[in-house]
Amino acid sequence: MAVQKMATAPLQKYELPPLPYAPDALEPHISREQLTLHHDKHHQAYVTGANANLEKLEKGRQEGTEVDMKALLKELSFNMGGHILHTLFWPTMAPAGKGGGGTPGGALADRIDREWGSFDRFKAEFTKTAASVEGSGWAALTYNNMTDRLMIMQIEKHNNHVYPSSQILMVLDVWEHAYYVDYRNNRGQFIDAFWNVVNWDTVNKRLENL
Repeated sequence: MAVQKMATAPLQKYELPPLPYAPDALEPHISREQLTLHHDKHHQAYVTGANANLEKLEKGRQEGTEVDMKALLKELSFNMGGHILHTLFWPTMAPAGKGGGGTPGGALADRIDREWGSFDRFKAEFTKTAASVEGSGWAALTYNNMTDRLMIMQIEKHNNHVYPSSQILMVLDVWEHAYYVDYRNNRGQFIDAFWNVVNWDTVNKRLENL
């Protein structure tokens, strides 16, 4: 019996978002070379991978062919996670002294004080979280709407150990591809540099818009 092909809407593809600043805008904390490689090569690879995964899934539906769903959906989750987290990451930063660095204000500052007692305590905990991610992954500041609390989480790779129902407010990429040009294998130096370029206005707006 022939499998009837499905009529579906055109496949929507992911696209690499442009950087919200010039490639050299985060220097000396993140170099032009490092940022360009990270954005143009690594982030693009996740966009390309996610689109290829979706095309394979769509082809299987259209043609009625057998698809290894476990393997395909695992790969799609990895590539989509990489794309989404990087898309959040770029606006999380801004040039030092031009929106980047310093300390947060507004509702975010109030929430941080409520949860950690001070910004310094939050910064220390977030730094330890980022430094201790096993292998490759991310540190993230999130808001959990079930508990109405800010929480810090580690994300291994792009898609493991994610807290359900948590909205991501701030992310730090601690894959070696995020810092190997500038800091070699010294993740700690990269994390210290990150605090000079955090765009607290963006993080605050994400909280206010929940």
